Amino acid sequence: MKEFELKYGCNPNQKPAKIFMHDGSDLPIEILCGRPGYINFLDAFNSWQLVKELKEALGLPAVTSFKHVSPTSAAVGVPLSDKLKKACFVDDIEGLDDSPLACAYARARGTDRMCSFGDWVALSDVCDVTTAKMIQREVSDGIIAPGYEPEALEILKSKRKGNYNIVQIDPNYVPDPVEHKQVYGITFEQGRNNFEINRALLENIVTKNKEMPESAVRDLIISLITLKYTQSNSVCYAVDGQAIGVGAGQQSRIHCTRLAGSKADTWFLRQSDKVLNLPFREDIRRPDRDNVIDGYINRNEEDVTADGNWQKYFTEQPAPFTDEEQRAYLDTIDNVALGSDAFFPFSDNIERAYKSGVKYIAEPGGSIRDDAVIDCCDKYGMAMAFTGMRLFHH
Repeated sequence: MKEFELKYGCNPNQKPAKIFMHDGSDLPIEILCGRPGYINFLDAFNSWQLVKELKEALGLPAVTSFKHVSPTSAAVGVPLSDKLKKACFVDDIEGLDDSPLACAYARARGTDRMCSFGDWVALSDVCDVTTAKMIQREVSDGIIAPGYEPEALEILKSKRKGNYNIVQIDPNYVPDPVEHKQVYGITFEQGRNNFEINRALLENIVTKNKEMPESAVRDLIISLITLKYTQSNSVCYAVDGQAIGVGAGQQSRIHCTRLAGSKADTWFLRQSDKVLNLPFREDIRRPDRDNVIDGYINRNEEDVTADGNWQKYFTEQPAPFTDEEQRAYLDTIDNVALGSDAFFPFSDNIERAYKSGVKYIAEPGGSIRDDAVIDCCDKYGMAMAFTGMRLFHH
């Protein structure tokens, strides 16, 4: 297939629209089901690069959940604890522990369930049946993977009345080293960002604490590769083999850190007994549960009890999750990794990161206030590496 005609571009008024190769060669994809759109393909090709690089860097199956050309999360195939399975709504999945790819999907899709609603999924490996069954029951726009087991493909084809977007990409495809795009009729050209993110990038540790265990290295690599495909400015919190808070597209660094930190906090709090034991009615749909949990944690009471209609969600009214209780729970969190796509210009970012359990940081360095940022890390016993590499993505 040399080109694929799209229904329209970013918006219905933007016609005509298509994808094609400038050199006239065949597209490196096969559309197995559905009719993906312009934004679908932007998500597909960005997300595929992310999981491909994660797999190459860490040697583990990788999955990401994308929305509007930024990841909601990314994860590798590390087993889940019982509490995390329940928080991710996958505690009923048979064979989950036997599929690293399914574990990666459970983490990536379960991290920020509100933002993952209607997502695009990318898998680094051939989609297996367990992963397909999990995707089948979530609200999702489409998937890209290097292949699909026959039964898994049939499961996915049953989604959305047979119109679920399923794309298979050639894993051996290598893009041109120079890329182009147009803005306002003007063509931009640049070399592709082929910079490799690996263990060596984290060797320049500038803080007094020089200890960086392998688990932290893994999580920082996940954070940095996630940032490489996140709309800038961006900051990413990661722990236990997954990105847990992505702050994308903000104009200031501190707003990135706050946004990503609030998402990380919500992810942690969802694993607390108080949230895991919420008395939901059995007939509540999964997306409604997501919204109510978010409202319960963040005290958007109009979503939970303030309207007096808590009965529509719960079998009995739950006690509120107070600020004091949440802070006490979050104060038990430690060993979180944090990456930034550009330098931290002020130490306020470190102060905010500390509130979410951050102990390990990777950022380019190069600010005139680097000393203040390092001093703040030292105050909290953090280990920070200067990578020397900016990771802007637009």
